[in-house]
Amino acid sequence: MPNAYEDNPSVLNQVQRRAVSELLRVSPVADDLARRFRESGFTLALVGGSVRDALLGRLGNDLDFTTDARPEDVLKILRPWADAVWEVGIAFGTVGAQKAGEVGGTEQVFDIEITTYRSESYDRTSRKPEVSYGDSIEEDLLRRDFTVNAMAVALPEKEFIDPHGGLEDLAERVLKTPGAPEDSFSDDPLRMMRAARFAAQLDFDVAPEVVAAMSAMADRIDIVSAERVRDELNKLILAAHPRKGLGLFVETGLARRVLPELPALSLERDEHHRHKDVYEHSLIVLEQAIDLETDGPDLTLRLAALLHDIGKPRTRRFEKDGRVSFHHHEVVGAKMTKKRLTALKYSNELVKDISRLVELHLRFHGYGEGEWTDSAVRRYVRDAGPLLDRLHKLTRSDCTTRNKRKANALSRAYDGLEERIARLQEQEELDSLRPDLDGNQIMETLGVGPGPVIGKAYKFLLELRLENGPMAEEEAAKALKEWWAAEQPEG
Repeated sequence: MPNAYEDNPSVLNQVQRRAVSELLRVSPVADDLARRFRESGFTLALVGGSVRDALLGRLGNDLDFTTDARPEDVLKILRPWADAVWEVGIAFGTVGAQKAGEVGGTEQVFDIEITTYRSESYDRTSRKPEVSYGDSIEEDLLRRDFTVNAMAVALPEKEFIDPHGGLEDLAERVLKTPGAPEDSFSDDPLRMMRAARFAAQLDFDVAPEVVAAMSAMADRIDIVSAERVRDELNKLILAAHPRKGLGLFVETGLARRVLPELPALSLERDEHHRHKDVYEHSLIVLEQAIDLETDGPDLTLRLAALLHDIGKPRTRRFEKDGRVSFHHHEVVGAKMTKKRLTALKYSNELVKDISRLVELHLRFHGYGEGEWTDSAVRRYVRDAGPLLDRLHKLTRSDCTTRNKRKANALSRAYDGLEERIARLQEQEELDSLRPDLDGNQIMETLGVGPGPVIGKAYKFLLELRLENGPMAEEEAAKALKEWWAAEQPEG
């Protein structure tokens, strides 16, 4: 173990105990693999996030290793041993594998990545790192992003290697780089976003010199592919403390390069202070949406909460009476959301769902102003579709008023809407709203064959179903015939 904590042995002993406990848990698999590397003349060490998480008492079944063996040698060692091997990252010196092993009397599956000692860097125009292999673990640790990720445990002897004081920084919950942060971020500009992500995941502070380098070099993020940026942003959004990471993301100017709509929400207040800071409001909505999650982190809900008001800067108007308005900001925001998420290479389905939630997030507010008809409730459910549960959560989260009476009134109104939806769903199967006649019945009723008219008739019957609720088949057929007669040209 390193001597960075000789002045405070109690802290060192505490993290030692956690690490030993975690490492003993994975030893049956890790030590077996290490012995095979040694027999082949190579070394193997647990490294990076795996060591950090072991010290934090949160090591999972994803294990990262580093070795002096080249990828082709790693493959020779892994193939007879692992249950599955993949070469997706082999161009960057990484080989992946899966291995089942008995731990504590139960069989567990471990996902393993083994990376050859390496260094990587970008030139000023490249979007891909240039990989060169190294010859020592010290060289490999120096090129790691942060000191808390630049620790290793040599196996199977379990020698702890910490040349950059990562253990001390881990105990102080601070993110520093092994060398000068400017050099680290020049090697891989995505590390600037990782700083924000780790702050959000681990609830760590970022050292002032690291923040300064991020601010000075924010434009370097432009050379990183949209896919890598998107994946890092997702990890930040899905973290336990996203506000912390997003604050750093905005403060350093990275957001202006990646998600400029977010810092744009920091609108200057008008002289009468008639509207609140939209950026701060959006962060609160995000936190409140997280509190409503029931099945773990929900990327769709979290992004919708963060972006729901991005149309406000473009639609802000100062009215003659001194009020500030944002007419149709939900429609404008939905279009902006679609454009930005598409540029970040999100899937079409995710773009569609998040944009739809942004578009619908204001729909409820007409409910509190007057009783909705059953037809309006049915349309609300129809328009939300499979996003209804998320829309419930987003709408509830969007209330950030400090006026308790107003907040309680909104909450009661939404309780009432949900109760009405539940009653109608029980009575009418709202989740699968369909016309009372299917396509074959429509053709039989009208005496026509397949063609565009069937689609028009189907749409008419669906609108009738939304307006009136379920109808008997005879009643629906009569209404359809009346509609068809009105559609026919006179004479």
